[in-house]
Amino acid sequence: MKKINSQQQYKFIPPWLILLAALTAIGSLSIDMYLPSFPAIEKDLGAGVQLTLASFLVGLAVGQLFYGPFSDRYGRKPPLYFAIGLYILSSFACIFVRDIDTLVVLRFFQGLGGCGGFVISRAAIRDKMGAEGSAHAYSLMMLVFGISPVLAPLAGGLVLTLWGWRAIFVTMTLFAVICLIAMHYVMQESMDPAHARPLHLGRVCRQYWDLLHDRQFISYALCGGLVQAGLFAYIAGSPFVLIELHGIAPQYYGLVFGSNAIGLITASQINARLVKKQSLDRILKYTLTIAATVSLTSAVLVAAGVNSLPLLLIGLFLYLSSYGMISPNAIAIVLKYQGKQAGTASALAGTLQFALGVSSGICMSLWHNNSALPLTSVMALCGVSALLLYHLVAKKQQPAIAGTS
Repeated sequence: MKKINSQQQYKFIPPWLILLAALTAIGSLSIDMYLPSFPAIEKDLGAGVQLTLASFLVGLAVGQLFYGPFSDRYGRKPPLYFAIGLYILSSFACIFVRDIDTLVVLRFFQGLGGCGGFVISRAAIRDKMGAEGSAHAYSLMMLVFGISPVLAPLAGGLVLTLWGWRAIFVTMTLFAVICLIAMHYVMQESMDPAHARPLHLGRVCRQYWDLLHDRQFISYALCGGLVQAGLFAYIAGSPFVLIELHGIAPQYYGLVFGSNAIGLITASQINARLVKKQSLDRILKYTLTIAATVSLTSAVLVAAGVNSLPLLLIGLFLYLSSYGMISPNAIAIVLKYQGKQAGTASALAGTLQFALGVSSGICMSLWHNNSALPLTSVMALCGVSALLLYHLVAKKQQPAIAGTS
């Protein structure tokens, strides 16, 4: 890929960015599309369907640690071929499972494959757009990436109704095959060969160790990761809260899920304009404040016995919309000074963020009290913790970071 000046503006989203968004969306698709099928899978295979989500998130978190260093050594495309191939094979195998334990294992391998597109796409954008243009590109990419939460639950509900839950994994397999073919023809190698890093275990461990001790890197990565953990709590807990507790039909659950995704997309596109005029750090501060305030308010209302579905939906919408601005700015700041090891830095940031997502997903699977309190409490804990981390650690590490201009 030819390096693009950060000043360049797009009238349309370029094909390579659409492809990278699609590769990133594989992980989201693998979650969002099968959420409406939770009751059907549990009825067919037995209890424990939420563990399939947790195992997928574990695969997403662990796999990134391998793809990052390999992509810094061999380039962005070769590890992607392996990752998407693994995802295709595991997705295809999910079609034929006969017990929940096998599905849990296969979902782990599906996560191992699906995370390749996530971590390498972010590194490729950093390669192509540079430090200052990345936030703008990440925001544009979320316009495409955000379509997945809009369409995936709707498509999942439709496929579930017409052909059953196994057909959902057929759809995942076909989507990945299309992405693999498109990647072969559309994606060009973006890594500068001069930046290739030797692939030695000791060196890789030292890179990760140094990054873990980089307060600027780690604090911003955790700020974004904590808010993302609230997102995963919503993904894991919303089927019970909205479908079973508040009685929303599965087919309409997709509409609620999609409306929240539209809020996320809209916020990300507002962010794409704001980063031209405001510092990334300033935007991040205000959006973290919004996420913390609305999530804490929702938790307090539910704890006080106010079980209003409209108020709950408003709180979820505002929290998820704020994530559309928090995510691209946080990751742009995280990778700002990591150009020569963008893959490794993206991998560690992604692993930390998805590890937090796994933790929130586990909390949602273990904490049941037949109310929305577990969901709102975990989201509030994530939002408030992110804001406190920002004020106590992150913003003290550097002056305000200029946005793209």
